[in-house]
Amino acid sequence: MAYLKILLLPLSFIYGILIGIRNLLFHIGILKSRSFKIPVLCVGNITVGGTGKTPHTELIIAELQKKFRVACLSRGYKRKTSGFILADDRSTAREIGDEPMQIKSKFPDIIVACDGNRVRGIEKLLALPEPPEVIILDDAFQHRYVQADKNIVLVDYNRPVFEDCLLPAGRLRETTKALKRADYIVVTKCPETLQPIERRILSKHLKIKPYQQLYFTSLKYGPICSLSAQETPILPTSQSSILCVTGIAQPGPYIEYLKQFTPDVTELRYPDHHAFTPKDIWRISQVFENLKTPEKYIFTTEKDAVRLNACVLPQELREQIRYIPVIPAFIYHDELLNELSEYVRKNQR
Repeated sequence: MAYLKILLLPLSFIYGILIGIRNLLFHIGILKSRSFKIPVLCVGNITVGGTGKTPHTELIIAELQKKFRVACLSRGYKRKTSGFILADDRSTAREIGDEPMQIKSKFPDIIVACDGNRVRGIEKLLALPEPPEVIILDDAFQHRYVQADKNIVLVDYNRPVFEDCLLPAGRLRETTKALKRADYIVVTKCPETLQPIERRILSKHLKIKPYQQLYFTSLKYGPICSLSAQETPILPTSQSSILCVTGIAQPGPYIEYLKQFTPDVTELRYPDHHAFTPKDIWRISQVFENLKTPEKYIFTTEKDAVRLNACVLPQELREQIRYIPVIPAFIYHDELLNELSEYVRKNQR
């Protein structure tokens, strides 16, 4: 793996030059960023996947929807449609992507839309009969054609960005210099026992500026849910067997959490945002049938559950599938949500 990384470093160098030129063109105004008449909040990162972006976006939505008409605009990664699409109660993960589908399912009263062209997407949202009062851009920190009012950037505690390198040798979309564009930096997936000395070290490594605020969150697991509405979830015991099916960037922590219930966990890992095929469903069924323990379950992540739910599943298989939502929790101080809400209130244009 180390040899492969060394071989890829020249490509990372070229990629870094191209990204630097692009950012320079925005900085000097050759490429234009557009601002809009309502508050636009951007939730993003500088790495590829795995920072907990969707749960944090949901946390912000849950707070803002108490007072404002909220829209969430995403590109709808790996959706099978193109252009602008407005989600409704008949939308599927195939049409709008798994993350927008998860958000729409949890927050049916907000506006959820997809468009790879965020400028066009915002224009379409503002043209609605009841336009939103605040727009949340999902994963748009690198989409600089929109001038967001507030940029919230997430970094993973377990994968320090200051120790990583650019794609394809590393996982960085941009160098850490890009963090200067952030208003808020949130270090996610921290241990709940994070010590003050660690916070100071992270602040130093991330080179926090006077105009920026640094927050820390951990991820807590919610109650077990069933994919089948007719099935009441039962907690697995130490005598149970679990087949864990994942298609996310960083499944390790989730699998370790399941091992708190039982050490007997069999894994089926798929790529991030994987679109499950009939062949995949057959394989899941076969592996599950081969588990010899009488008490056995299939566990998946909430994001994977959205995609699996859209598949044609045998009813007996559907009844065995569980998922566990993850919920961010702030460590030490949690003023971020109140600050964003107050900013939106004061900047209704």
